[in-house]
Amino acid sequence: MQMEQLRKDMMAAMKARDKERKDAISSLVSAVKKNAIDAGCRDDIPEDMVNATIMKELKTVQEQIDSCPADRTDLLEEYRKRYDIMKEYAPKMLSKEEVTAIVKEKFADVIATKNKGQIMKTIMPELKGKADGKVINEVVTEMCNA
Repeated sequence: MQMEQLRKDMMAAMKARDKERKDAISSLVSAVKKNAIDAGCRDDIPEDMVNATIMKELKTVQEQIDSCPADRTDLLEEYRKRYDIMKEYAPKMLSKEEVTAIVKEKFADVIATKNKGQIMKTIMPELKGKADGKVINEVVTEMCNA
């Protein structure tokens, strides 16, 4: 996701007077800007930083949904709408089959060691932000036990 696309979508939501959408996108824009300033790249924000920030914000909203009391239906609905809006901007995660193919193709030598810790240490930098950690762990566990 490009930062410029987030800004355009925020402007479109403002023009459409869609407050919930504008607020959700605005919080993404703010979080991305904060991370960019912290990283020292305020003017040229890389796409992977935008994607990582979106995933982090998505996880935060999911935690809000999970911890929200059931009797607070108003808050729960607000959090779910925000989650759905942010989900539109989240990068597509690799499937289990895609992760398996990448691991077999690029990391066959490390997999041969059957050392799960070493395998994870080698694979994670390559797949971080591209695939869910649970999926990666599942694939590696299957390969170590095979």
